[in-house]
Amino acid sequence: MPLLLTEEQSMLRDSARGLISDHAPVAHLRKLRDSRDETGFSRELWATFAEMGFAGLLVPEEHGGSGLGAVEAGVVMEEIGRTLMPSPFLATAVLSAAALTRAGSAAQKSEYLPKIASGALLAALALDEGAKHRPLHTALQAARSGNGFKLNGAKAMVVDGHVADLLLVVARSAGAPGERDGLTLFLVDPKAKGVAIERTIMVDAHNAARISFDAVEVTADHVLGDVDGGANVLNAVLDLGRGAVASEMVGLSEEVFGRTVAYLKERKQFGKAIGEFQALQHRAAHLYIEIEITRAAVLKALQALDADPAKAAAAVAVAKARAGATATLAVQEGVQMHGGMGMTDQFDIGFFMKRARVCEELLGDANYHAAQLAQLRGY
Repeated sequence: MPLLLTEEQSMLRDSARGLISDHAPVAHLRKLRDSRDETGFSRELWATFAEMGFAGLLVPEEHGGSGLGAVEAGVVMEEIGRTLMPSPFLATAVLSAAALTRAGSAAQKSEYLPKIASGALLAALALDEGAKHRPLHTALQAARSGNGFKLNGAKAMVVDGHVADLLLVVARSAGAPGERDGLTLFLVDPKAKGVAIERTIMVDAHNAARISFDAVEVTADHVLGDVDGGANVLNAVLDLGRGAVASEMVGLSEEVFGRTVAYLKERKQFGKAIGEFQALQHRAAHLYIEIEITRAAVLKALQALDADPAKAAAAVAVAKARAGATATLAVQEGVQMHGGMGMTDQFDIGFFMKRARVCEELLGDANYHAAQLAQLRGY
């Protein structure tokens, strides 16, 4: 399949770019950070997002969505990365919508998916429990109790968990941490007795939460998918999320590159623009090549996810690892080529460096995905 967007996907990109660049430039993030906004994103802008159909991109048409795929989600995420727009798109419209679509019962889909598509419901995936992404090492316990389960444990770095109307909680209902079998997904009301949520503002001024569960009671109706068999659904959903985050890093990297090249043309030293110095030209050219190669790898992974998610793991691992490395290179070069100004808060380039660092860790860093790839290849 050609590594190019179709005409419809290009139109979606242009639509998303117009909305995001007009209503959520980097100054929008700066304003939310400086005002210590309690939500951390614009609910009005999210409503507009939903009106334009972005919130329901992955929601099937019968539930009020567009029924599109990973490539389209990646297109929107790339535009989000260009302006660092704070948005519940990843947590709600990608991860949660995909999990409900893949594993939800008819009743669960009917109840939640139309609300996600309309922008009325925000959801968050509560997965990681430590400093690093290790989904199989889930230790939060789901012990059988009557007709349901009791949840005990804690989750960390739950993206947009502080504003979620619904939590998708990954818990261990059998086995020991590290084992693939024994994982179960639960739908949990964040207002349920025993749930405690602490908002955490990350270094990039985006939002996450620490959530603890103290004997939280859930019934069998709150199980998403099969008991003890949540790993397969979880892997497919996480791979989709990884592809989306990789797309965000492509957009971030390209924006940093564009801003840096513009600065090289404007800044003068020794009577000439610093962009005329060959050493900086070589570094800029190298960065451009890296971004284009990464763009191809990410698009290939998204296409593989749309074709057959079960066979896309290797492509996704390559894309996420490479996107993280490229984004790191882009922001480091951007800050260095901007000189001392690049280190100041008044200059936007620092915001991109902070976001790149968070995205690199989100859903697995380069080391995690290199190990996953080696395991897939039998090394």
